[in-house]
Amino acid sequence: MINNIRNRFSEFKRKKVEPSQLKQLVYELLEESTPDATYLVLIIGSCAIATFGLLTNSTAVIIGAMIIAPLMLPIRGLAFGALIGNINLFRQGVIAVLLGTLLALLISYSIAALVNLPSFGSEVLSRSKPNLLDLGIAVAAGGISGYAKVNTKISASLAGTAIAVALMPPICVIGLGLAKSDWSLSLGATLLYLTNLLGISLACMLTFLFTGYSPLHRAQKALLWALALTGILLIPLTVGFTQLIRQAQLENNLQKALLNRTITFQRLELLKTDTNWLNNPPQVRLSVRAQSPVTSKQVSLLEAFLEKEMGQAFTLIFEVSEVKEIRREISDSPKKNYNGQGKN
Repeated sequence: MINNIRNRFSEFKRKKVEPSQLKQLVYELLEESTPDATYLVLIIGSCAIATFGLLTNSTAVIIGAMIIAPLMLPIRGLAFGALIGNINLFRQGVIAVLLGTLLALLISYSIAALVNLPSFGSEVLSRSKPNLLDLGIAVAAGGISGYAKVNTKISASLAGTAIAVALMPPICVIGLGLAKSDWSLSLGATLLYLTNLLGISLACMLTFLFTGYSPLHRAQKALLWALALTGILLIPLTVGFTQLIRQAQLENNLQKALLNRTITFQRLELLKTDTNWLNNPPQVRLSVRAQSPVTSKQVSLLEAFLEKEMGQAFTLIFEVSEVKEIRREISDSPKKNYNGQGKN
């Protein structure tokens, strides 16, 4: 088995593409990385749709913006340009990405300033706390995009959709945060954007390398830079991932404490919980079904119990669906006619 792995690695090192294929790929990527009128129109359309989707908290509308995927093309260009040392291709890709990013920021900022919503929904807030899972998504998307470029059997639109998932919505969230002077929101979305940009670029580089479009000795410098920059981002992403795990554990412990150790929940049926960790203290929305209303005093006692039990304060908000038993009255029983049959 070891010999088999060694032989495959040797084949990988010897794997090369024809000069004509390499030249054709550079030409295509250079053409795709040109910020022409079509590219700018796609940026404007994708950003406008994504921004309106974020403001209306509509996942379906955001997915519609993802399908356009304008930023996918120049990212592959800059990744391959850096990998093979083609300065012209790398510069063209960087210019296109920067231009698209700045244009998207301007559009999302302007829309948010005009609409002026008092608060944002979960689709916006979810893109302000990136973690290691987001890096994994970016790497997977970048690998698909790079492989789709060198393998004509894979639809380019499929790869474009994967890239758009990772890039356009975070840019729009940055603009929304700037419009509301919410620096925490903008910084979180910026970290997500950079994470996805670097993860996608690194995965594209590795894919081009593994498919034989660049020798390892030429790609080493670019790969080291990409790995170093991504490694820097691992610090805040690891912190975010640790916080995500801790929050999941707290939510689990919170449910157990409420269901198993409180008298109030012995007469309630818990349907759903939703915790907003961006509030201080965290806000827990509990959807319950009950035969009698939940009082403010009960909520206050539950909050005090949780703070003592878990060492952290929570704000509880109950959404109560009241359960009532309704039966027919005796006088409403069906009357019988002379032959004993009920009247219709």
